[in-house]
Amino acid sequence: FQATVHCLTGCAIGEILGMVIATALDWSDAASIALAVVLAFFFGYLLTYVGVRRAGMDVRTAVRTALAADTLSILVMEVVDNGVLLAVPGAMHAGLLDALFWGALAFALAVAFVVTVPVNKWVMETLVMVDALKRGSAKRITVVLPFYPYARQDKKHRGREPISARR
Repeated sequence: FQATVHCLTGCAIGEILGMVIATALDWSDAASIALAVVLAFFFGYLLTYVGVRRAGMDVRTAVRTALAADTLSILVMEVVDNGVLLAVPGAMHAGLLDALFWGALAFALAVAFVVTVPVNKWVMETLVMVDALKRGSAKRITVVLPFYPYARQDKKHRGREPISARR
């Protein structure tokens, strides 16, 4: 959960700053989204980096940890966030003083947060498992990532039925 909060905070700073700058400069939708995404990645990585450096990690390990822990999370958050912003009629063309601009941005970040929580949980569980295997002197680790969060089947309806992902 803490990783998701760091990611959301960094993404929110970058997203809001990017949208404010782009709106103030009257940039196109594509340029606004590009700036917001770049700034979201920058601030998302920065917050994680600062946190792991405070925990005592060296610079190289802190950079690798931030990149490994946050890349997928920020990517998912930005896709969802910008998708929601594009879906809200008029949000990309609203001015800085319009309630629609700030309301759509807040709504998009909230939706992105809800979607990103399970992704972060899954990534962190995988990284913890890989770390445990490394510490256990595993010579080789192969991670298979069949991630179907929307299609998990937890119940068996008949005997000997597999628990598997289905569409």
